[in-house]
Amino acid sequence: MRIPLPRPRSLAGQLFAMQVVLVAAIVAGCAVFAYVTDRGQAEETARRQSTATATAVAASPTVPQALRSPNPTAVLQPYAESVRKRTGVAFVVIMSPDGTRWSHPEAGEIGRAYLGHIEPALQGRAFSETHMGVLGRSVRTITPVYEEGKVVALVSSGITIEKISEQVREQVTALLGMAGAALAIGGAGTYVINARLRRHTHGMNATELSRMHDYHEAALHAVSEGLVMLDGQRRIALINDGARELLGLDAEVVGRSAADLALPVSLTSALLASEPRVDELHLTAERVLVVNTRPVVGGERRGTVATLRDRTELQALSGELTSERGFTQALRSQAHEAANRLHTVVSLIELGRVEEAVGFATAELELAQALTDRVVDAVGEPVLAALLLGKAAQANERGVELTLSEDSRIDDGLLPPEIPSRDLVTILGNLIDNAVEATSGTPHARVAVTARTYDGELLLRVRDTGPGIEEGDRDAVFDRGWSTHGPARGLGLALVRQAATRASGTVTLTDTPEGGAEFTVRLPLTPTTDAVADADAGAGPAARPPAPRTEPEPVPVPKPALEPQSAETDPEVST
Repeated sequence: MRIPLPRPRSLAGQLFAMQVVLVAAIVAGCAVFAYVTDRGQAEETARRQSTATATAVAASPTVPQALRSPNPTAVLQPYAESVRKRTGVAFVVIMSPDGTRWSHPEAGEIGRAYLGHIEPALQGRAFSETHMGVLGRSVRTITPVYEEGKVVALVSSGITIEKISEQVREQVTALLGMAGAALAIGGAGTYVINARLRRHTHGMNATELSRMHDYHEAALHAVSEGLVMLDGQRRIALINDGARELLGLDAEVVGRSAADLALPVSLTSALLASEPRVDELHLTAERVLVVNTRPVVGGERRGTVATLRDRTELQALSGELTSERGFTQALRSQAHEAANRLHTVVSLIELGRVEEAVGFATAELELAQALTDRVVDAVGEPVLAALLLGKAAQANERGVELTLSEDSRIDDGLLPPEIPSRDLVTILGNLIDNAVEATSGTPHARVAVTARTYDGELLLRVRDTGPGIEEGDRDAVFDRGWSTHGPARGLGLALVRQAATRASGTVTLTDTPEGGAEFTVRLPLTPTTDAVADADAGAGPAARPPAPRTEPEPVPVPKPALEPQSAETDPEVST
């Protein structure tokens, strides 16, 4: 049976153990240092105290006077004991120059030889030493007594090592009490701090945290979706590579406020919002983003996590699918009408009116062929040609006349790869849908389309005879959500501007003489070499006046031979 290895202690537990050991080591070190220091200071204090006592006794006139008496001990013993008790030393010994004691704390030692060195004192120099005596090992000072310039006696005063040790033990006991209190307080504080750390690290150890960090970094940069994390002050705390690419930000963005990133207003508002946002659609200059945000809350607001998904290609494909669906509906309607007309031809033949049947069928064929020939001859780009044919059928079924300008011409293969077909479908399809919807139901409803290449650029122009755009709405018409047709609309023109921006083009809105709206899109077919040449010549692009453009009156595209059934315009690609 395999015994499972014990799980390593958590990071908080390891830190707690390390901190307790560290505090204990510091306190123990301080205690040892204080003990050694106190011991040395106690011995030095004892030496100074004994020196002061011996010097005072040697300078007292009592000693010389007692030496002149027949029994010096009778005077010196009471005097020495009184001095000993007042000064707190262990002994005060007064002796003759040969070392015979005249006084001693133990009366039995009087008259005996002094235990210790006296030679330096006999030479007239006071000195201190540590020596074993009758009372035990002591720190003592021996001082000479002078009379008429001669050493007539010696005074020894000292404090025993035992008494010094007792004083040190009292100090060490107090020190250990303080050290224990410091250790307890430090341990309690360390426990509180590590309990908080344990909550924040969820009880994981250092290896687990390191592994989680590695996985976190790998996952952060591996996901294709954009991920942005904001702190409580709405600053960028973390951003992955996908988010930097989708938002067009550099690597130095961490730490900056989300309000200072020059993002679209609606997207900035979503990032700064305190409430969650779910699957919101936001447009940048080049992308369609789906944004989800959620606040991070743990007792207090800690920040926001936002995810970004790129829906640009999906939106473009949705527009193409909508156009294809419209073409399918138009073909279905035309197939139904073709069956009706075929029955009419057959009935005319059965009635014997062959010439009228031939004339009816020929007229229908000529009209349908004229429509196809006109569009295909003018627009060699197959995607645009198919789009115009389908939109012409859709406009016709809504009672709107779609016309194509006489000078419209786009040869096949002329458009560069920088202008993908799906962007052209997005631009022209949305502009035509908006124009048809604006003019539908009005008298003499007409939409004019111009599609041609001129002066190194692709020009797409759609004008209508509808009510036009109010002057106050000119700045907001390209914003996402602006619409005069109710909610859940207002994406088409925003997508038009976005597609034009991706191709380095421009979109302008003007009025028509009939009072309708005219949208003009200009897309460069080649890199802006004209602007570079102007810069080299010292003049910006605005300094060169634009080449004159003469726009002939558009001519109507023949109506389709078969009128299809009604088909709804996709609200996702209309204003």
